[in-house]
Amino acid sequence: MVSRKLTVSNASGLHARPASVLAQAAGKCRCDVTIQAGEKTIQAKSILNIMAAAIKCGTEIELICNGENEEAELERLSQLIESGLGE
Repeated sequence: MVSRKLTVSNASGLHARPASVLAQAAGKCRCDVTIQAGEKTIQAKSILNIMAAAIKCGTEIELICNGENEEAELERLSQLIESGLGE
């Protein structure tokens, strides 16, 4: 298991569009991908779970990858989040 702390930089937080981008990217991973945001643990492969967490701009999250190719997937997903998820 590997993890990294990141800060959500999207002005509107993880609303529908960035949540969709993140869920699709996580869905391609062969490892388990979860997001820890405060007391919430979210399955990152589900757009509904991401949106339901209501993660706002400036929120610190912990991205956790566990399983096959976890280090490379953590790096790829971290870069995607840091780049603003296409926004």
